[in-house]
Amino acid sequence: MTRDLIRVFKSMCNGLVALAASACLFTPAAMAQLSDAAALAKLSTGLTQTIGATTAPLQPWVRQATNGLLVRAIVATRDGSPTLLANLAQSVLSLGGSVHYVYPSLNAMAVVLPASKLLDLGRNPDVVSIAQNGAVVRTASLLQRTSGAADVLTSSGTNLDGSGVGIAVLDSGIAWNHRSFASPGLPGLAGPTRVRQAFDFSKLGKAFADGGWRVGVNESISATLALGGAGLTGLPLPQLDQADPYGHGSHVASIAAGQGNYQNPDASGIAPNAAIYDLRVLDDTGMGSTADVLAAIEWVIQRAKLLNIRVMNLSLAADSTGSFVTDPLARAARTATNAGIVVVVAAGNAGLSDDGREVFGAVGSPGHDPSVITVGAVNLHDSPARSDDTVTRFSSRGPTRGRTTIDGAAWIDNLVKPDLVAPGNALVGTLGAGVLGLPNSWNYLARTYPQLSAVPGASQAPNQTLMQLSGTSVAAPVVAGTAALLLQANPGLTPPLVKAILQYTAQPLPGSNLLQQGAGMLNIEGAVRLAKALRTDIGPAFAAGRLKAGDSLVAAGRTLPAPQSTIGGQTFNWGRLVFAGGNHLFSGDALFSRFQPIYDPTLTWARGLVLSTTIGYWPLTRNTVPKAFTEQRLVSNQALLTAGVILLDDASDASGDGLFLPTVTLANRAALGNGYTLADGLVLREGLVLREGLVLREGLVLREGLVLREGLVLREGLVLREGLVLRETMTGEAGAGGTQAER
Repeated sequence: MTRDLIRVFKSMCNGLVALAASACLFTPAAMAQLSDAAALAKLSTGLTQTIGATTAPLQPWVRQATNGLLVRAIVATRDGSPTLLANLAQSVLSLGGSVHYVYPSLNAMAVVLPASKLLDLGRNPDVVSIAQNGAVVRTASLLQRTSGAADVLTSSGTNLDGSGVGIAVLDSGIAWNHRSFASPGLPGLAGPTRVRQAFDFSKLGKAFADGGWRVGVNESISATLALGGAGLTGLPLPQLDQADPYGHGSHVASIAAGQGNYQNPDASGIAPNAAIYDLRVLDDTGMGSTADVLAAIEWVIQRAKLLNIRVMNLSLAADSTGSFVTDPLARAARTATNAGIVVVVAAGNAGLSDDGREVFGAVGSPGHDPSVITVGAVNLHDSPARSDDTVTRFSSRGPTRGRTTIDGAAWIDNLVKPDLVAPGNALVGTLGAGVLGLPNSWNYLARTYPQLSAVPGASQAPNQTLMQLSGTSVAAPVVAGTAALLLQANPGLTPPLVKAILQYTAQPLPGSNLLQQGAGMLNIEGAVRLAKALRTDIGPAFAAGRLKAGDSLVAAGRTLPAPQSTIGGQTFNWGRLVFAGGNHLFSGDALFSRFQPIYDPTLTWARGLVLSTTIGYWPLTRNTVPKAFTEQRLVSNQALLTAGVILLDDASDASGDGLFLPTVTLANRAALGNGYTLADGLVLREGLVLREGLVLREGLVLREGLVLREGLVLREGLVLREGLVLRETMTGEAGAGGTQAER
């Protein structure tokens, strides 16, 4: 069968190139169907500002050329059919541009185009949106004990360690030779690496002629993304150089799936026997491009079912003023969710302004998409007890503030994020180095900031080295590893159901609200118990049409567990809160005793907007390799929730301050039975769904959708921002490599 797949995809890729060389079907007359105003509405704010400009702004996606400005852009298309993409590629060439990546699954392509031709491309009726190909950056045991992972290992009756589940890590690479990534071997010995495959998209993207700025030549390397292009097995693991020169990706991967019980301190991650897939999208300095991240997501989507990649971790963020509806990274992450992959994203580290004020509305892309699990960070205060845990000051707060135009009217997303929080301050994990693991081959972060490797008790033996990092970057893989445990315990869970379980069982932390902590602190023990109470065929049964809205989700002979957990000797109640529809709050046993339509991974609901995705598969692949994803807007007759679910909007928002009430208060109201029980369920009908949900009050400090590069967080109170070290305990003027007070 594998040979047949390779032949199919070689044929597809060759056909795409041939079609691109044929005559363009979109004549000037056809392209003129759309007005300048309609074409302009498709452009991101950054691209709009380049039209008519004579000098290039200081952005990595724009360049001054002899005849004007050139821009790198991501073009979202109506669908991903080979004919449409090929004709659109020809249109780009006819406008004096070049095509670098083609993403059939994501309905998009990466191009270089003269800024003066942006409106011409926008007039094409098959173009949905055009956004700049911006930079993405890293946002930049005790863990097992405080998260509940240790309780799962000792009390579940099953050795839940992520076995059989693949986690794709899109980051700066993974030091596959480190012992943390070894398979369990004989006592005292390490087996082969669990890094199954590696692919360096950062290197691939830089391989374009003239650094990717050549115009007028079709340089598309779309064939590398499809099976049979770069090969089903990916590139071989690096043997002579560092797999992770920067050091961020190795640490992130170890938090999700590191195996560190061979030494003291134990730096084990959450799912220490999960398979790991290394998709490098950040370079030696921790920087990358949107185009390379999209290429990696496409790679994962194409291979997810063949390799059982069930989870994807994105500990990175890009600046974005765009709505999740049109933002390229959000669209790609949503497509991965549609394909059945649990997508976990860091919220970002922009919770504080430079003068120390709390900032709301600064969640990055793709964390602003409603389908992904967006994770904020918690400070454990170096204690396994959960009673002293607090949301970090640097963790990005919601709501999301992306904007676009829908039905001719301005739309601001205004969605509640993050979804939950997890440990993310001073977490100990892998210090990646060269193959021999010698100190002179340690990664850039460890060599540049020696305090990161000052881990008490660590021997720092070759290939057993440890470092500590902080940020939502390291909180996200805690949740990614947890998702692997849930999918090992119950393979039938869909991505939206995984999110709902994690939110429902979370522990609300005192003093923090929904925009700061989402549903609360991750509770692995409770999440696993709830997952195991549900039937294990949910996803396949729904896909086959054997599971409908309202059907029982509870496994035969099982009951829903009591909504309470004990971790580290502390007993607490679950929050029993679930976000849906972007800014609606729900509770009640019916969320898990009956199948809810919102657990369909191809459905995205945000306020009055419901998007539905249809997936087409390549012939001969037995519904394993996607060919095209078609997303459309639904306007009526779509069931969203069943009878018996409790709506908490009114109970939580009666004062007008629902978003800013402590999440503990909202959870207590839910426990007391407050709220409105849906008697007939909830169905989308011609326009608004319910009302606008939890309302954003006035007077809030927001960044209006603009997410700045937040830099790398060493630990709470010690942050790096473009060479600037910020400390709460030091004062002085800021300078390159200097210090500044942050109080």
